[in-house]
Amino acid sequence: MGKVTGFMEYSRMPETYEAPLARKKHYKEFILQLGDKEAKVQGARCMDCGIPFCNNGCPVNNIIPDWNDLVYRGAYQEALDTLHSTNNFPEFTGRICPAPCESACTLGINDDPVGIKSIEHFIIDKGWENGWVVAQPALVKTGKKVAIVGSGPAGLAAAQQLARIGHDVTVFEKSDRIGGLLRYGIPDFKMEKSHIDRRVAQMEEEGVVFRTGILVGKDFPSNVNNWAKKTISPEELKAEFDAVVIAGGAEQPRDLPVPGRELKGVHFAMDFLPQQNKINAGDKVKDQILAGAKNVIVIGGGDTGSDCVGTSNRQGATSVSQFELMPEPPEKENKPMVWPYWPIKLRTSSSHEEGCDRDWAIATKRLEGKNGKVEKLIAARVEWKDGKMQEVPNSEFEMKADLVFLAMGFISPVAQVLEAFGVDKDARGNAKATTDGEGSYKTSVDKVFAAGDMRRGQSLVVWAIREGRQCARAVDEFLMGASVLPL
Repeated sequence: MGKVTGFMEYSRMPETYEAPLARKKHYKEFILQLGDKEAKVQGARCMDCGIPFCNNGCPVNNIIPDWNDLVYRGAYQEALDTLHSTNNFPEFTGRICPAPCESACTLGINDDPVGIKSIEHFIIDKGWENGWVVAQPALVKTGKKVAIVGSGPAGLAAAQQLARIGHDVTVFEKSDRIGGLLRYGIPDFKMEKSHIDRRVAQMEEEGVVFRTGILVGKDFPSNVNNWAKKTISPEELKAEFDAVVIAGGAEQPRDLPVPGRELKGVHFAMDFLPQQNKINAGDKVKDQILAGAKNVIVIGGGDTGSDCVGTSNRQGATSVSQFELMPEPPEKENKPMVWPYWPIKLRTSSSHEEGCDRDWAIATKRLEGKNGKVEKLIAARVEWKDGKMQEVPNSEFEMKADLVFLAMGFISPVAQVLEAFGVDKDARGNAKATTDGEGSYKTSVDKVFAAGDMRRGQSLVVWAIREGRQCARAVDEFLMGASVLPL
């Protein structure tokens, strides 16, 4: 490494945030990224550990020590090339990835880990600012046609890889804009949608065709089919294209089967969040769900729940509370026990810092209201004994609730997509497809492949990019007999 003793000389410098009171007034990104001097210092902290566990901690296997060193030396364009060699969209991961690479950092055993995510963010934004991110159209066309169903990170990664190798790629998206859950599942204050738009423009220069408002399949529930203008059958796709990749998101939310679930004011998180994104984009939304001047309760302690908290605060909620069924995790992980794996520990998001009452080991028992509208939530405290949940005696309580958002995760892709294609499903309702050996990512149906949430279930954006890239290689091998795309 360029600075052999850097990890002993420099402290971790996290990215700074705009103050909570200020950032709650808008939906723009509020992270202030590192400057050149700060990025070089943070890159110098990478300790040349010999076995870079961060590479394996990262699902796309980013070559992290290499671009840390390049940033330290000021070789920013080379750092960008190294970053792009494993990750098509570092501007996405540099903003919304939880950075499992940092949990695997060797320096993190007894010190603060290297700020890998902040350096990645710095590299890609530096690349865009300097015009280094350019289209890479294929020099030779193969004459093969590939359809990608779904334009989230898995679909986009697969599409870009396949287009660059010379295939004619068409991406089908049911929504009115490209991006999938990146577009309508991630609030703008975490990732502005201009980052998607400029990647789409780059991919169009590379030959990718995007078709929005098109639903592949039939008999979808109304909450899935509300934006599509046209339906195409899987049979039509298979007849027109040499290969099909189904790469939609895990959009079947986990429900809360308690009395009062049917009351007005009780919504899935993904009925709430996309609406605000559409408003931010300049659209009009009929009967928008609004948290202004309301007491909001979010059920579910993950990232989606946190996004509901941040959005509710920006809409002017009177109060925001968030419940989690599991016990409160420790503030500090037991590093000798868990390193280099992702630790269970208390995580406080930027949305929580903006105002939220959080509570753990809470089970919702019922919802009550008048005239068909929710007014209060009745819950109880629970404890876990021998792996089983038990209600704590005499712990029942009630809270005022004008809006209740269900953010308890997603159980599977929308079943109608997989059923329309007729592919075999695994025990969790995902498309059944192996990732090993010959025929990887291939489903039980000829010419049909699956990647991302559609294959592995609800997961991270970085896993979706990895699956899209690997699936692209599998499709290329299927079409051409061999592939030069990276593993």
